[in-house]
Formats: sequence, structure tokens, C-alpha cells
Amino acid sequence: MHATLPFLLETDFPAIRRGPLQTLQVNLGYQCNQSCLHCHVNAGPRRTEVMSAEIVDAVIRFLANSPVSILDLTGGAPELNPAFRRLVRAARALGITVIDRCNLTILLQPEQAGTDRFLAENQVKIVASLPCYIKDNVDAQRGDGTFTGSIEALQRLNHLGYGKAGSGLELDLVYNPQGAVLPPPQQALEQDYRQHLDTQYGIHFNKLRTLTNMPIKRFGSTLVSQGRFAEYMDLLRSSHKETNLADVMCRTLLSVDWKGYLYDCDFNQMLDIPLQPGGHGRPHITSITAADLADAAIRVADHCYGCTAGQGSSCSGALET
Repeated sequence: MHATLPFLLETDFPAIRRGPLQTLQVNLGYQCNQSCLHCHVNAGPRRTEVMSAEIVDAVIRFLANSPVSILDLTGGAPELNPAFRRLVRAARALGITVIDRCNLTILLQPEQAGTDRFLAENQVKIVASLPCYIKDNVDAQRGDGTFTGSIEALQRLNHLGYGKAGSGLELDLVYNPQGAVLPPPQQALEQDYRQHLDTQYGIHFNKLRTLTNMPIKRFGSTLVSQGRFAEYMDLLRSSHKETNLADVMCRTLLSVDWKGYLYDCDFNQMLDIPLQPGGHGRPHITSITAADLADAAIRVADHCYGCTAGQGSSCSGALET
């Protein structure tokens, strides 16, 4: 795999600083039942990195002593971590909203029987990957059979109440472009998703989130192999909008890797660009408080243009609607 960090460190991206901490995004491990082409984590079935029970305990302690209102669980497939349910229950007991970034097909695995019901019982918000509503496009990006499995999982979630008005069970879908292009306008694409998924499969959801593919890990390496890395970076830079800087996710989010080390965002985590607030060196979830982060400088590199290009892109989807 081609490393992309050397191409990203020299940057003219604007300096930005942190605001109040709202979201703790925790990567529970890189193990996954899929190996998607756009994956910025390079997750897959052969990855063995999984957050330990001890680090999960440290995450719970941090939540109990911080102003965090959202726990955002990601991976890999976060559900594969043995402590997934314990962490969800602990966060919900603290009154914290929990997001599960679910690849959908994981819910069909025999060892995950009952996970969909667990999520519903604990009112976990599901953010589910579905990079297109057309079978061939999804299978090309995520592997043969992925689309059919995703549709089945979505139908199961709808049956439990997810995506239906008044249920209190939120189901958002995530779109990623097929290649080195920016996502189309989020609102228009959401209407296409709604019409197609409802008409063809009777599926309902709350919101579509469009995400820009980041020039790192698996996707970035593919760009390097194709000789298109510089071209894609030119697209991101030329599409930068200053107004998106106010709402980039790193201002209110703290990213935790499977070992407990801290980063300004999930993308910095994958590039191993650690958080560096006020002389703390390489901070760990056990050695820092939310107060230590106040107004700290955010570490930036050229990949940050992926969050400010066009409509903007964050874990919540487009910044400009």
C-alpha cells in the first residue's frame, strides 16, 4: 500500500482551533467483515486490532467526567468488539446519545444475532453505509452480495421501527462517490435515494449523509497507483470554501484509536497525526481531560481540504445544505 502522508504534510490549509467538546468518536478496532475500496481505515477481515476491555473502561470513565453528549462508535465494524454492548449500555446510562456506524451486512452474521434488537432497545442511532441505491455500483465498491445483504438488513431495521416517523429510532444512510470526484448535492441525492429505496424495496430512512472520499489509506493508495493523487488534491483545493471552516467536525470532536490514543479527527488517526494540546506529547484517554482541549490548535494537513471542498464533508454529512 502506498503511504500518502508524505504528500499531505506540507499544507497551506487555514489554521483552526477547537471549540467546546461535544462528540467522542471511538474506533473500537479495524476488524471488519468487508474490505471496501473507499475505506480510509483500511479495515477488513484480516485486521486483528481490537480495543481492549481496559481501554473501554477508560473511555467510560472519560464519558462520566466530561461534557460529551454524543458517543460515536466506529471501526472496522464496531459491533465486532466484545465490549461493544457494555460500552453502549454505559453511555446510555449516562444519558449520552450513541451512534453506531454500521456497515449493515454485519447484522446478518450468525454471531451478531440479536444485535439489531439490542440497538433498538437502547435507542442507538444507526449511521449505515450504502454508497448507492443501485446493486452493481454497491457491489463494485464493497464486494459481491453486499447490496442484497444491505437491503435485507435495512428491511430488518425498518421492521424494528428504525427510520419511521415517531419511533425515536434514527437511521441515516451514507453515500460515498465511486471515485475521485466530489459528492453530488446532498438534498437532491437524498430524494433519489428515498424514491428508489421506497419504490423498489419499501425501505425508509431519516437522512442521507454525503461524504467526500479522503486521499488516505486504501483510497489514497489507489489514487497513487493510478497516477491521479495530485489531480484529486487539485480538485479538493480548488473546491475549498472558507465558510465550511466554521462547522468542520474537528472543532467539537475528539477521536480515540483502539489503543486509547487521541486525535483531532478520525482521518488524522489513520494518518497517525496525534492530538497535541499544550505540551501533552502524545495524549491518551487516561491522561487528558476535556478542559485540556479548550481552544487548542487543531493539527491540519492537505487532506483537510476534503472536509471543506464543495458542500463540505463531515461525519454528519454535508456542511452546506
